[in-house]
Amino acid sequence: MTWVAPQPPPFGGSLVAGERTLLEGFLDWQRAVLVGKCTGLTGAELAEAAVPPSTLSLLGLIRHLSDVEREWFHARFHGRTVQYHYRRPDARDAAFEEVDPAHAERDYQRLIDEWRSSRESVAGVGLDDAFEDVLRGPMSLRAVYLHLIQEYARHNGHADLLRQRIDGETG
Repeated sequence: MTWVAPQPPPFGGSLVAGERTLLEGFLDWQRAVLVGKCTGLTGAELAEAAVPPSTLSLLGLIRHLSDVEREWFHARFHGRTVQYHYRRPDARDAAFEEVDPAHAERDYQRLIDEWRSSRESVAGVGLDDAFEDVLRGPMSLRAVYLHLIQEYARHNGHADLLRQRIDGETG
């Protein structure tokens, strides 16, 4: 049987909550939008490149954002040494260039697992807690949430176009 991307995990929350709840909720919403754009597609469809020679694909976005989660919530914020799933020193765009439809289910599940891991890594950490970012200087957890929200939102725009190209679905 051919694997097909499932419905996104449930998300939601109050829009009149405190700042932390709102930031977490908006990030979860953006996460769900991305995988929602994949719902019902096969691995082969997820791996379709947008407009060759571009390597941009929905599966590439899933893979890229899996490493983005790992980078921001573990490597940068906590200063941990992490092993990326798809990024390599010799191929920074491997997340896009080396997609394999046969591994779509694994790649999809890795992203979902990274979301859980990211949430757990900052549970109980204050929004004002900060780290020293090499490029930006001091950066708070609040800024990390805002950065990830914009990262997903930008890529969700790509995902809208990719999905429309695959099967005409919009919205």
